[in-house]
Amino acid sequence: MELLYQRDIYGQTLVELGRKNKNIVVLDADLSSSTRTALFAREFPERFFNFGVAEQNMMATAAGLASCGKIVFVSTFALFATGRAWDQVRNSICYNNFNVKIVASHAGITVGEDGASHQAIEDIAVMRCIPNMTIIVPCDGPETREAVLKAVEKEGPVYIRLGRAKFPTIENKKQFEIGKAYSLCEGEDLTIVACGIMVNTALNAAAMLRKEHINAAVLNMHTIKPLDKETLLKYAHLTKYFIVCEEHMTTGGLGSAVAEFLSEMYPIPVIRIGIGDRFGQSGNPEELLKEYRLTAEDIVEKAKVLLKK
Repeated sequence: MELLYQRDIYGQTLVELGRKNKNIVVLDADLSSSTRTALFAREFPERFFNFGVAEQNMMATAAGLASCGKIVFVSTFALFATGRAWDQVRNSICYNNFNVKIVASHAGITVGEDGASHQAIEDIAVMRCIPNMTIIVPCDGPETREAVLKAVEKEGPVYIRLGRAKFPTIENKKQFEIGKAYSLCEGEDLTIVACGIMVNTALNAAAMLRKEHINAAVLNMHTIKPLDKETLLKYAHLTKYFIVCEEHMTTGGLGSAVAEFLSEMYPIPVIRIGIGDRFGQSGNPEELLKEYRLTAEDIVEKAKVLLKK
């Protein structure tokens, strides 16, 4: 299974887009080597702007450029894009429905050794509550490229969440469409809904469950907002049990979005696998995934408990 950095694919896709569309400009907050916007900067220095450690100013400027008709890509670490600059994202970008694409890297606890101060585990929640915002969490490198290409076509603000570590490339993916989830495997016992790095983990869990004669469907819910309610309802009728997995707090993220919708439209048991009410910490990414109960084994354990109930 090929391992790729999502941010490498993002940087390469930006260059590809920049060659085709001179209306695209890119902003970064002194992290272009990490976010890979440096690739765009080298080829199009006149369309790249480094704001230093001034994320609020960067987001406000992005809104100004978008108001003049530019397609603006803004990048920094997820914690800074969503936390430090939240006011500007809300009031300058989203309130005006400006064409700004926030592609934030280093999300989740797999940031690793940088620790809690750099691990965005609440970013989906704070972006999801803002009107006009579209939220995408790609599952691997190739899907990152598709997400960026589709974001350019979509009018209005978009938040794309990327990781720091290499992601395994998922096979047999369907065509990417914003707001449309798809199944990676079918099963009649329960449905595992996942996004980002947890999609591969969910597939591993489904394979482990099949060995114990438990058949789980796996949905790649790459778009958190707008949520694919039609697909959720379809699988709620088919399987009657849901497990939702994300490298994010269980509060306000994908699990909350799924549970909120199903509780109103088709109440069924939903178990959320994510980070509880605690901060991240410094450590090896694999060790942290185990510490925060985000492994395939944890999904299998929860599935067995759910089915016994």
